[in-house]
Amino acid sequence: MTGTLTMIGRSVRLSRRNLDTLLMSILLPVMMMALFVYVFGGAIATGTSYVNYVVPGIIVLCTGYGATSTAMSVADDMKKGAVDRFRSMPISSFAVLTGHVTASVTRNALATAIVVLVAVGMGFRPSATLLDWVLAMGLLLLYVLALSWLAAGFGVIARSVESASLLSFFMLFLPYLSSAFVPTATMPAVLRAVSEHQPITPIIETVRALLTSTPVTSGWLALAWSGGLLVVAFLLATWLFRRINRR
Repeated sequence: MTGTLTMIGRSVRLSRRNLDTLLMSILLPVMMMALFVYVFGGAIATGTSYVNYVVPGIIVLCTGYGATSTAMSVADDMKKGAVDRFRSMPISSFAVLTGHVTASVTRNALATAIVVLVAVGMGFRPSATLLDWVLAMGLLLLYVLALSWLAAGFGVIARSVESASLLSFFMLFLPYLSSAFVPTATMPAVLRAVSEHQPITPIIETVRALLTSTPVTSGWLALAWSGGLLVVAFLLATWLFRRINRR
């Protein structure tokens, strides 16, 4: 336990020094939000205020930007020999990964809070109750944990920091093939089928329903996708880490 707390403290301190990563995880979603709200929003019919429609998708997109940096941080530790030095210390085999994942969750919490505040300045008006906010944040936390452990696994197997960034690219791309920016009903048949049967869409739809006080129709599916991905990603990342460090 002490070793895990040590690694968490180390990763959080490294995050504080790497401000450019934090800034990018905030600026990119904010720029996307401004682009869609002010440039494309007037031409997209969603049956409600477009800013209220798009912000939940932007929040989920924001968590993806934050989680991908975990892959690069883990890859950096693996390639620079930091993990080899930790082997001589009384630290559990996955404490290093736990530290990086916890730092990722911390970064994402801060970035998400800032993005929501900017969204309010752009006209976002959620009608959620306190319980709705708690449920939405709980689902986002589960999703961030899943993405962060998946990114950690990518960082373990990556041959360089740059390849770790490429491996985690799909986590940034999937939200664009979802209902984040436009209703799936407006998409061509093939793309609509992909959008409606991938994990990001039910997560976005659930967060959107909770924040706008509309009926939640895909909550259990969102939980199943997030929880299942978290279990698989955690087991895979820790197994890969142990296997590679036995060599």
